[in-house]
Amino acid sequence: MNQASETIDRQLYEQAVNYLRALTNTPEAAFHSGQFDAISALVRDRRRALVVQRTGWGKSAVYFISALLLRAQGHGPTLIISPLLALMRDQVAAAARAGVRAAAISSANPTEWGEITAALERGELDVLLVSPERLNNPRFRDGQLPQLVDQLGLLVVDEAHCISDWGHDFRPDYRRIKDLLGRLPESVAVLATTATANERVIQDVREQLGVGAGDQQEVFTLRGPLSRASLRLGVLRLPSTATRLAWLIEHLNELPGSGIIYALTIGAAEDTARALTEAGHTAVAYTGRTDAAEREELETALKENQVKALVATSALGMGFDKPDLGFVVHLGAPSSPVAYYQQVGRAGRATDTADVLLLPGAEDREIWEYFATASMPTEEKSGAVLTALAEHGGPLSVAALETRVNIKRTPLELLLKVLAVDGAVERVSGGWQSTGRPWEYDAPRYDRVRRARIAEQQAMMDYQFTTECRMQFLAQQLDDRTAQPCGRCDVCAGAWYATTVHKEASAAADSALHRAGAPLEPRAQWPSGMDRLGIQIKGKIPEEERADRGRSLARLTDLGWGQRLREIFRNDDNGQPMDTTVDAALGRACIGVLAQWDWSVRPTAVVAMPSLSRPELVSSLAQGLATAGHLPFLGALQLDQEVPRGSHGGNSAYRLAEVWGRFSVPPEIAQALREQPQPSILLVDDLVDSRWTLTVAARELRLAGATNVLPFALASQG
Repeated sequence: MNQASETIDRQLYEQAVNYLRALTNTPEAAFHSGQFDAISALVRDRRRALVVQRTGWGKSAVYFISALLLRAQGHGPTLIISPLLALMRDQVAAAARAGVRAAAISSANPTEWGEITAALERGELDVLLVSPERLNNPRFRDGQLPQLVDQLGLLVVDEAHCISDWGHDFRPDYRRIKDLLGRLPESVAVLATTATANERVIQDVREQLGVGAGDQQEVFTLRGPLSRASLRLGVLRLPSTATRLAWLIEHLNELPGSGIIYALTIGAAEDTARALTEAGHTAVAYTGRTDAAEREELETALKENQVKALVATSALGMGFDKPDLGFVVHLGAPSSPVAYYQQVGRAGRATDTADVLLLPGAEDREIWEYFATASMPTEEKSGAVLTALAEHGGPLSVAALETRVNIKRTPLELLLKVLAVDGAVERVSGGWQSTGRPWEYDAPRYDRVRRARIAEQQAMMDYQFTTECRMQFLAQQLDDRTAQPCGRCDVCAGAWYATTVHKEASAAADSALHRAGAPLEPRAQWPSGMDRLGIQIKGKIPEEERADRGRSLARLTDLGWGQRLREIFRNDDNGQPMDTTVDAALGRACIGVLAQWDWSVRPTAVVAMPSLSRPELVSSLAQGLATAGHLPFLGALQLDQEVPRGSHGGNSAYRLAEVWGRFSVPPEIAQALREQPQPSILLVDDLVDSRWTLTVAARELRLAGATNVLPFALASQG
């Protein structure tokens, strides 16, 4: 290196250190090993770089400092592609502390987009954050992005493992970044960062980063050790769901500071939070059902130690930043060691110690399998979407497309994103349309991903039973071969956590788990486009044709009764439903739900739904409730079309079409309704999923003279 280069490097280093000290508000701050190397590669050499470093290493410092250095040299703003709103909020706040002028364009602030765009055009922003989904928003993609690309100084892809469908948290829209890279001038530096990537994911990301790089050198890759010295890992296997919840009730306050309890399902998170609250702990559920404003409030409450724990699903993951988070407990294991490492990495980022405990459950594999199959696009569904769009010949909204393909809303939106990334469809004003380009289902690729998922699940089981250091095991799963025994985990140093559960906690857990009753909200709106399926209904369901608010004993995903109900609704070895009568314990629990029901009007009679799969179960439940409530049992509705019920996974329009016209009120029930002054019917079913079966049946009863229909089911989905 000649003297001029050395001078430039020294000046760049001094500038960078000054920015680092402003960012950290620490006059003596110095770079971690590799940080300035990455900054230099971006700012001096205009390279494309991939940084794989553990959480807390300082990846955000690299891109904020690089952004400031490039702006000082007269380059344009930095565009950061970030996956979550929570992450964006934290990044904007961190940028402001460092003197970086940053703003985010997301679904959370549409009223601010115009002001942010104007500031960007005036050169008053150093950093703009957007979600990967924004890259496919027609207004942003066609109107703002081309101009932004022409003036960019740096492109940052945060949480870059989302690019790869080999990763644990693949986001289809991240694949669009490859197209964006192909449009960038070669002078624009690119940085991809992640804390959770094994070698297969790193290679995939590296290949995509190289798109459009021209004659540049290969992607600069900086990979550090992934072991976290602050984390004290442990696995405690307990015999039942009730025992695991009892352990939390008894020992939660023994864990340091405040933290996160992860659950695998929404029902489990809500049940756990309620049980902990009733036991005197400050714990709140945080799930996909939590609205955006409440999520932000709950994140703030945890950051300010106003709660002991958020009981969360994976909805609280990437992007949540609380450096002093004291613990992470998992009530049920994630499906891969990489996903587990990502979640536990939230803890102990700025503390000497943090506790991480896994409480695995017997139902974990069943839950893993459900989510794995739900997220995989199939050839049949892909073909149905492409055919529907091609036949229509123009844009279709997702709601309109639902009436043409039998796919639920969320999987349909995911499938459209996958097809769009493959170039088969495109999002335009008015919805989605076919591009007309040839497309083939990549069965070998999806089979490889499926097999990789199975291997990851087995590795997660191996983690639970390993006799080697747990931190070393996790690091090696991310292909970090530098890992050494940590000396802190329960394998290295013995159990650091209590292993006993006393009677008082067990009683509290048992009471919480066996509290019965989940609401069944009535459908109030018919799906749009039903005329395309031959059914002439639309708009709101008339009040006089609706069901009332109902109840189920429990959701199948609940921790308590949910487990017992999953056994009842499990098929036999030949895949056939197992039919049985309701036992005494279930009967008493159902009666308890009815006794606690805040009726607007009490039922005067009981009617059963007809069942092809479990007639004994439904009949015994309906007749038992009638006997217990001293109500007349009028019999079952008539099944007029013996066709299979709506297939699991179908969308609302198709689910409604499959049950429309199937039920009628037999003459004897119609006569009984006419004989009662204000007949109020308790309508009993076994399992409720889409609620359209009960909606259609309730409508028939209302049209036959029932003044109210109160649905009750043994179990509900979700």
